[in-house]
Amino acid sequence: MQNTFQLNYPCNDKIIKQLENIINNNKLSNAYIFYGPEGIGKKEVAFEFINQLMNINNSEGNSEKKLRENNHPDFAHIQPTYFQKGNLVNQSELASENKKISPPIIRIDQIRELRNFISKKCMYSERKIILIDDAHLLNEAASNCLLKTLEEPTNGLFILLTSKMNLLLDTIISRCQKIRFQTFSNHQLKEFIKENINSHQGLDQNIMNIEELIYLSNGSPGKLVENIRIWNTIPDKIKEKISYPIKEYSDAIILSKSIYEQLDITQQHLLINYIQLTWWQKIKSKEITQIMEELKLNLIKSIQPRLSWEVSLIKVKMIIYP
Repeated sequence: MQNTFQLNYPCNDKIIKQLENIINNNKLSNAYIFYGPEGIGKKEVAFEFINQLMNINNSEGNSEKKLRENNHPDFAHIQPTYFQKGNLVNQSELASENKKISPPIIRIDQIRELRNFISKKCMYSERKIILIDDAHLLNEAASNCLLKTLEEPTNGLFILLTSKMNLLLDTIISRCQKIRFQTFSNHQLKEFIKENINSHQGLDQNIMNIEELIYLSNGSPGKLVENIRIWNTIPDKIKEKISYPIKEYSDAIILSKSIYEQLDITQQHLLINYIQLTWWQKIKSKEITQIMEELKLNLIKSIQPRLSWEVSLIKVKMIIYP
């Protein structure tokens, strides 16, 4: 098994070796759970694993492009869906619009369709392969339907991806071979950025505040790339203003206005996390951390965002400069 997915994520050597042994020794299970934090390369590894399986006895050549486009006759990719204007929309389709109309769910109809998919004869590979993103978002009916499918002998192979395995049914977990993905150290994340500096759009050689962004990534390469991209879109004037707690009431009001008018909700959340980290390093105040947590909650609930920023920054000012 070629380790091509290492070009995207620095995957754990033990996982790579484990998957190599599974293929080389032909000891495939009917179902796997790839679990670990978000943005750590589970999906990249899964696609490469599936690609290798599809190509074992396939004279048509590499299947990667068809798999990525979900256009392979022996492959099904299940994603959580949202309701948008009365229609179901896949998670990947909605992500580009940066808005979520309803909570994401994997629905029973999606799992029911798999039973028909699995029953059909394979065209190019030895087995049908099903990849389920964010499997912890299976609703109760879909979970029970998947469990019944896993219990029945089929020519299908399931790979479930999740960052919250505790939300899966115990009976589903017990029927799957578990592959654990671990977080990476800050040193590994630094190496990851060096190795991928030219392959990821939005990354450059002069990444400011990289130490803080690495810390906020919680050991996840994918989260780190996301943090860097978001950070690079925040205006420098705002970054300068939050480098230290605000001293004047007027500055707090002006900064709140700038943040509200210039930053989207994703940028604001990263800014809050950055403030929590850097101001804690300077002031060591639990009160400030709590104020920022309350601000974050208000933004999630869309409670007067601009006013929430004003109140929060003024509270911090009163703590440090009474």
